[in-house]
Amino acid sequence: MLSAVLVLSVLALSLLIAQFLKLQWVGRRFPPGPTPLPFLGNLWTLNFRIDRDNLIELAKPYGNIYTVWLGQTPIVVINGYEAVRNSLTSHTDVFALRPGMPYFQKIFGENGIVFSNGHTWKQQRRFGLTTLRNLGLGKRSLEMRILEEAQHLVKFFAVQEGKPTDPYMSVVNSVSNVICAVVFGHRFSTDDKLFLRLIKSVNLVTRFPGTTWGWIYDVFSPLMPLLPGPHKKVFGCWEEVRSFVREEIKLHRERRVAGDPPEDLIDYFQDEITKTKNDPTSVFYENSLITVGLEFFLAGIDTTSTSLLWALLYMVEYPDVQEKVQKELDAVLEPSEIICYEDRKRLPYTNAVIHEVQRYASILTGVGRQSLKDTSFQGFFIPKGTIIFGNLTSALYDPEHWETPRQFNPSHFLDKEGKFVNKEAFMPFSAGHRVCLGEQLARTELFMFFTSLLRAFTFHLPRNEEKKISSDYVLGTTVHPLPYQICAVPR
Repeated sequence: MLSAVLVLSVLALSLLIAQFLKLQWVGRRFPPGPTPLPFLGNLWTLNFRIDRDNLIELAKPYGNIYTVWLGQTPIVVINGYEAVRNSLTSHTDVFALRPGMPYFQKIFGENGIVFSNGHTWKQQRRFGLTTLRNLGLGKRSLEMRILEEAQHLVKFFAVQEGKPTDPYMSVVNSVSNVICAVVFGHRFSTDDKLFLRLIKSVNLVTRFPGTTWGWIYDVFSPLMPLLPGPHKKVFGCWEEVRSFVREEIKLHRERRVAGDPPEDLIDYFQDEITKTKNDPTSVFYENSLITVGLEFFLAGIDTTSTSLLWALLYMVEYPDVQEKVQKELDAVLEPSEIICYEDRKRLPYTNAVIHEVQRYASILTGVGRQSLKDTSFQGFFIPKGTIIFGNLTSALYDPEHWETPRQFNPSHFLDKEGKFVNKEAFMPFSAGHRVCLGEQLARTELFMFFTSLLRAFTFHLPRNEEKKISSDYVLGTTVHPLPYQICAVPR
């Protein structure tokens, strides 16, 4: 018995040593970085999560371009505005592929827009952009839909009568109904129990990738179906969300009369399925419709609602900024005037504050690409198939482009005369040909929700609130603030 244990111990130790030496040998081809451990790679070094602080800190000893290992997979991390921008624009043809991370492959497959490549990606992205324009993006009709949802949110806060409330669910409900109108053609009541359950499932699915279990899943994905853990619940929730979208597609097919013009994304996609049914290269079929619908739904909820939650938190933390925004709104807009996105040009300080919220919150840590071929980048050799991770936060916090990168400072977007100025290092939506498809929609939503709320209320912490505002965050697909309560006092 003792000899068997000894043999197994020697074998295990030999395996660990062999794996360690293999990583050292293979790692010589990549930019330098922290020493990886056998099987775990640098997960231990990263505290089992890749967040903006870890990635920026690692640039100090290893430089703006370094390698970290997720298990046995090397990832080249790129930091700093110049390098990140260069990787996404100048090298866009080389770093063109979206890498297949196991978790996202499991839930999306190779369909859709965000995680597809090649012909599928080109066709689906073109469809997405065209459909958004057809549904009113950049036009007053869609703005009025956004404003309607903003007013629902205003009414929610008004009912609270200045009492402490957690804004999370109300913000998510209102924002989600904008994208529901785009994808499904209708909104959902905040009392709809099925919809509320759906939102909670979406929240679980989008936050899982940033958890310790999320990274363990990606590293040990072949073993995870055999093991218990929270991933089982996550995939159960995901199936509920898929079933919801599948049912919406079925209802559209049953209710729509032949010849009726399309009214939402599902209608437009089903028309494409009909047009291309005899094309063997077509990427339009029901499974891809489900994926595209889910991508729009998840991205449309998560990004804008998270940005708005950070915006409200910052207004509480910086009451002087909130006051200046309200003074500008009062001076420029008539009390009964209906806000529109074009008004941002008349509201330079408000516009600067919204941009600074996006910069400072940096809700999307980075974007993943994969090298199509062996190449040289910034003096480093990048082998074919290598995953490249452009750290967007490092661009938004780059001290060479921002006067006070670690402070909330709307003056970053104002000149000496108080006029709004764009900054080249402002890239929260990424850059290049895979720039966020919904960028304009997200900008419009954030502006109209934010101004509607600040015109109606002054936000502050609950009185005698001992808990300080926390700068910590919850890492998921995006960076969420910790739960908090605020008071909305009618103006």
